[in-house]
Amino acid sequence: MNRVLKIASAFIGIIVGAGFASGQEILQYFTSYGYAGTIGAIVATAIFAYMGMMLTRLGTRMKATSHKEAIYTVSGYKWLGFIVDCVIIFTLFGVGVVMIAGAGSIPSQQFGLPSVFGIILMSVLVVATILLNVEKVVNIIGSITPFLIGAVLLIAAYSVATMDTSLGDLDATAKAQESVVSGSFLFLPGWLLSAINYVSFNIAVGASMALLMGGTEKDERISSIGGLLGGLSLGLMIVLSHLAIFSQVDVVADVDMPMLKLVDDISPGLGLLFSLVLFGMIFNTAVSMFFSLAARFTTFGTKQHKQFVFIIGAVALGLSFVGFTDLVSIFYPLIGYMGLFLIFALVTAPFRLEKEKAATKQQRSA
Repeated sequence: MNRVLKIASAFIGIIVGAGFASGQEILQYFTSYGYAGTIGAIVATAIFAYMGMMLTRLGTRMKATSHKEAIYTVSGYKWLGFIVDCVIIFTLFGVGVVMIAGAGSIPSQQFGLPSVFGIILMSVLVVATILLNVEKVVNIIGSITPFLIGAVLLIAAYSVATMDTSLGDLDATAKAQESVVSGSFLFLPGWLLSAINYVSFNIAVGASMALLMGGTEKDERISSIGGLLGGLSLGLMIVLSHLAIFSQVDVVADVDMPMLKLVDDISPGLGLLFSLVLFGMIFNTAVSMFFSLAARFTTFGTKQHKQFVFIIGAVALGLSFVGFTDLVSIFYPLIGYMGLFLIFALVTAPFRLEKEKAATKQQRSA
């Protein structure tokens, strides 16, 4: 059970980064569609559960040490494997940059400090942590997750209980945000497409590290249950976060960090605590992104690995000044559409692999 919970917690920690934990992703992908966003969150939960189970199971089966070999095997076709590989590489670096940018929004919103303070601090912490081995990274990622789960439960319960605006007015206010989202570079027309795009984006974000996590577990059953539980728990957090933001959407619609605003309204002291948890979750995702990217191109512990980590850290630091909210609204949907190639590969992989297994068995018996 401890190994199952370790995988589940780490899976959540990989995906729950700046966009999710801050509430900005939930606002754009679900709450902006009003009532329908709740249905979208439930649909996303089911897909997350299946995808989490598939990724960790495949990682164990293939003893993955990098996503490259596993992705090419899962894809079946060389051209599809190449596309998925490129999507993941692009995602790992891009989301890592967004995480660094998100780290600047916390001290800015919470303490009135220049965003550069959080950006530089996060960059230094991420580069230093990536020099640890993969098991230590998984432990670090998983250790912070329970604090966020507890915080989300508290925020959701309090926000719904103190809601003082009619559901009709909240629905209208929430849908007004849809026009803002639709004005971005790659808009998301309709709650169902938005939900699918959100899952696709996050699976592209978490695929590489989830495969590496599965590769550290010898028992395929344990890794499968861990991935399934992680996906279900993540989905529940999406539903609760959406309900919390929807119930107070008239208050939080215009801030970078809606969840942080909700906690601040409950208590400034809790707001300070949550800002630290939020910073930790951003750190989690940034580490997993850049760690997986380095594992794709270099071997851990080598001189090339260290040089690669320092270079991508420096480049990410420079690009992060574009701005957190703009990066989420433009960059995330783009990754979501690209990630559909990975979703297709993962959905079809079990059927194709079983067919290949049966064909191999038949050849041996012949």
